[in-house]
Formats: sequence, structure tokens, C-alpha cells
Amino acid sequence: MPDTFTTKTLHITSGGRETVTDLTADCERFLREAAAGRSGLLNVFVPHATAGIALIETGAGSDTDLLAALRDLLPADDRWQHRHGTPGHGRDHVLPALVPPHATLPVIEGHLELGTWQSVCLVESRVSNLDNSSPWFN
Repeated sequence: MPDTFTTKTLHITSGGRETVTDLTADCERFLREAAAGRSGLLNVFVPHATAGIALIETGAGSDTDLLAALRDLLPADDRWQHRHGTPGHGRDHVLPALVPPHATLPVIEGHLELGTWQSVCLVESRVSNLDNSSPWFN
């Protein structure tokens, strides 16, 4: 096994609306190339102050429910001290405290070891973001 890390950067355009973007297939593609059937850990990280990585069910409404819950917890109004950008933008900078910008996931024999309904997702609440979310894997 080599003593080096392998890293891949994805470029995702998420602006215009709040989004939950499923990265599971991207993670699996990366592991096919990098893991070569080995077991270990996959680190997923988004290097931005207004995005996070979540493990959540997608396609059955949970992703929409997550965005609704974040709107309830972090309303886009004038209560925030961080005030540049669109109204309520300060909430976007609080998001990574609730949905962290990283996840470390088990890899067994080259495949993600996720629960039946779990997906690896990028969560972005900033509606004025046109190209601000580029997760990377290693």
C-alpha cells in the first residue's frame, strides 16, 4: 500500500437556491479509482464557510425536510451580526456548526459502508452562491 494520500476535487455549482446535493456516486467513483479494493476511511470535506456534509436519506423528502429544518433553526432575517451579502446571509455562516464541513466514512473492500438509506450529501444554504462548493475526497 502506498504511503501517500489520494485527493480528488469536485466542482459543484449550487447557487440560486438552497440545495442538498447527493455525492454518494462521486464517492464510489473515487473509491473505485483510489481504494483498489482495500479497506480504510474516506474523508469528504467542503472548504467553504457556508456549506456542510451530511449523511441523510435522499429522494423521499428528507433532503427537503432538512432544508426546512435549517430555515426554522436559522431564519434568513436581520438578527445576524454577519451582515454582508443577501439578507440573512449570517445564517449561512452558522450552518457548518450544525452540518459540519466534513465527514469521515468507513470503506470496506473498496466500497462505502453506508446504511441502507444513507447518502453522502453536500448541504448549501446560501442562495447567492453560484460556484462556492467544491468538496474534495481523500
